[in-house]
Amino acid sequence: PNNCIAIQNSLCTAPGMLFRQDEKVIVSMPGVPYEMKAMITNTVIPYLTSNFNLPTIIHKSILTAGVGETVLAEHLKIFEQTKDARIKLAYLPNVGKVRLRLTIKGENKLELENVITKSTNEVIKAVDQYIYGFDDDIFEEKTGELLIQKQLTIGTAESCTGGYIAHLLTSVAGSSAYFKGSIVSYANEVKQDLLHVKKETLQQFGAVSEQTVSEMLSGALQQLKVDVAIAVSGVAGPSGGTAEKPVGTVFIGIATKEKQYIRKLSFTNNRERNIQLTGVVSLVMLRKFILNQLID
Repeated sequence: PNNCIAIQNSLCTAPGMLFRQDEKVIVSMPGVPYEMKAMITNTVIPYLTSNFNLPTIIHKSILTAGVGETVLAEHLKIFEQTKDARIKLAYLPNVGKVRLRLTIKGENKLELENVITKSTNEVIKAVDQYIYGFDDDIFEEKTGELLIQKQLTIGTAESCTGGYIAHLLTSVAGSSAYFKGSIVSYANEVKQDLLHVKKETLQQFGAVSEQTVSEMLSGALQQLKVDVAIAVSGVAGPSGGTAEKPVGTVFIGIATKEKQYIRKLSFTNNRERNIQLTGVVSLVMLRKFILNQLID
């Protein structure tokens, strides 16, 4: 249209369009997320800030893992009741993680920064045990940083996750500094042959059991020659569950040569989500294990 300002699309061919009339602006952009985001960053926001007197908006994200928004909300009940009325708190859940986003809007930037800093500190105090980072931090990267800080090497012994935990750990550039390898022991004979899980243990307790995961941990430490190991075994689904061990039953273990910690968890009846949850919770448990925050 003749009355639009064309927005260049540096990532594809379809341009965006910006219309302005009577101090109102309408912007049309492609629906492809990365194209739209580039246009907003490179053109739309600069146009709006240079043509309008806009309020200051400040966001601060506090990143948590291992608990849902209901648990976090309980811890933050007093904060919600006493916080500055201008502060908005959003709970943004993902698989195994929740982003707590604080937002404030107004004219005096310095005052707003002071208010959001104070509110951030109050939230940290309330949910400190669940926090792994802030703003654009990535969970797997923060896990790697902790391993490097503590000078620990790690390996995994995986059954129901099929190597997913190893994938999470190695998705970080430079992970070879701490990650040594993984044994994906999907079949019982692999558990026996490579991880030295006893045949009697599998017969008496089953592959999905605390006893089997305990021996998987010992085998991983020995075979991979690492400082700390993660081992998991469970019923990912959609079939394979029993009355005693329904779909979603997972045993997760963390161990060094000196100590082991194993938990039984009950997830969902969705295979993909169970694998993702097992991966995230495993890394949450690893973090707490290293920091001595695990409680039986």
